Amino acid sequence: MTKFFTSESVSAGHPDKIADQIADAILDAVLTQDPYARSAVEVTTSTGDVSIFGELSTNAYVNIRQIATDTIREIGYDKAELGFTADSVNVSNKIVEQSSDIAQAVDNADDDPEQLGAGDQGMVFGYATNETDSYLPLTLALSHRLMRRIRDVRESNQLSYLRPDAKGEVTVELNDDNQVQRIAAVVISTQHNDAVSLETLRKDVRELVIDKVLPQELVDDQTKYYINPSGRFVLGGPQADSGLTGRKIIVDTYGGAAHHGGGAFSGKDATKVDRSAAYFARYVAKNMVAAGVADRLELQVAYAIGVAEPVSLNVETFGTAKISDNKITEIITQLFDFRPLAIINHLDLRRPIYKQTAAFGHFGRTDIDLPWEALDKVEEIKSLL
Repeated sequence: MTKFFTSESVSAGHPDKIADQIADAILDAVLTQDPYARSAVEVTTSTGDVSIFGELSTNAYVNIRQIATDTIREIGYDKAELGFTADSVNVSNKIVEQSSDIAQAVDNADDDPEQLGAGDQGMVFGYATNETDSYLPLTLALSHRLMRRIRDVRESNQLSYLRPDAKGEVTVELNDDNQVQRIAAVVISTQHNDAVSLETLRKDVRELVIDKVLPQELVDDQTKYYINPSGRFVLGGPQADSGLTGRKIIVDTYGGAAHHGGGAFSGKDATKVDRSAAYFARYVAKNMVAAGVADRLELQVAYAIGVAEPVSLNVETFGTAKISDNKITEIITQLFDFRPLAIINHLDLRRPIYKQTAAFGHFGRTDIDLPWEALDKVEEIKSLL
């Protein structure tokens, strides 16, 4: 039976991604002044409106409205015809302080007073695959590259008729060993002005975006291209659809190739294991795969609120392991400390590094330097094999 797999990505101008970027821009601004701030900021976007709410405990002072409008302008919503602009948007700030009950649980871990307790219960997943140099699924890596390319040709005025909102998908055909054989389909829907013809847009996007990104050895005469399949995409962004932080968690992580614990990333400081432990689990999985332990590895880690040590750790290698799963778990527990404070210190997560992750994925990035993408444990892992 022929098997296919698809992942998607969205542009920085997508309504949900606008919300993520505003939330992380606020977090970065706060961390610049107060590295120990606690943040769980949420954002919604809609026609002419941005609403910011959630919890924030800090001694920093930041101009929330200015951060929001600067972020919107930077994304590209700076013209009246877009219907949602930095100069006209209404920004409402409904942020409150973090609950004292949560704060005391985090400050003093129930199992170790010297440690931070997990900021919430929950499970996180880390994943890596050796099918690409970025250790991401090829479908997701290509989808992100398509969206970055759409941004680049718009901002450089190569395709000046494009507008900020866009989304894309890549589908591949797999063999019985789940290895990529070919690219079966590509979908791109990109916002545009009212003047350009659909024929011109489809030709330009194919030549200047898709053909510049797809590996030609995986494309054949059966590959299908769907460029603005709805035919018209003039009305876009928050004017056409509401946006919300955390609604693109699969885009943010592994494109559906791995499980997701449910917690979103943007707007949360590193005491929230939804974010920090998910980053650390990716770091562990990537180093293990890079060391040759398995071709694919998914790591699940679970926490209880106020407790430092994880409740559980589970490894899945999808039949690709070169050693036993028990030995893999033994190596992971020997080399990696999953307590929240240890994660924060190891990855240096009290810095303002988060806004850059809020579009085009949190993992596998080659355009920015992220500590959880470092391959600095590979030799140690190999020494234990």
